[in-house]
Amino acid sequence: MNAIDIMVKEHEVITRMLKIIRKISLNILNNKEINYEEFETIIDFIRNYADGHHHNKEEIKLFNKMVENLGAVGEKIIKHGMLVEHDMGRMYVRDLEEALSKVKKGYEEAKLDVIANAISYTHLLERHIEKENNVIYKFAQRELKDEILKEIDIECFKYEEENKDVKNKYIRIVESLEEKYR
Repeated sequence: MNAIDIMVKEHEVITRMLKIIRKISLNILNNKEINYEEFETIIDFIRNYADGHHHNKEEIKLFNKMVENLGAVGEKIIKHGMLVEHDMGRMYVRDLEEALSKVKKGYEEAKLDVIANAISYTHLLERHIEKENNVIYKFAQRELKDEILKEIDIECFKYEEENKDVKNKYIRIVESLEEKYR
């Protein structure tokens, strides 16, 4: 297993959470009560697993190497593609959090914003993951020199070892929510 294999596996965990977010959004649409504690858990997952744990590896370890070593093409697809999408995801999560706060304060119409931002996040990430798995990662493996890929592997393996408790915590959260929303 290499660093990119690890990132693909993380995408699988993130995709599982995206399915849960869709189910919770459907429940809101069907007039079920919002479980704010679950949304806090989901936002925590997004910020600390999808964005913190996973995107941290991509942005610092893989994407930086692609920008440094693949010239204008690497810079364009990373800085004007992948990183923009990461920032858009962060925006949807901030807006989701704000909408949840408004609903909590009694603004019923803000439920629309909860659903809109949750679903926008899932759509963005579904397409983003597909692009990374099928285009960006393959491009990196094809175009980066073997020694650079090995450096990325070493850095990611070290990061994984140092953060295995984080990874395990969030996988358990996904499993728990999947059990509830089967």
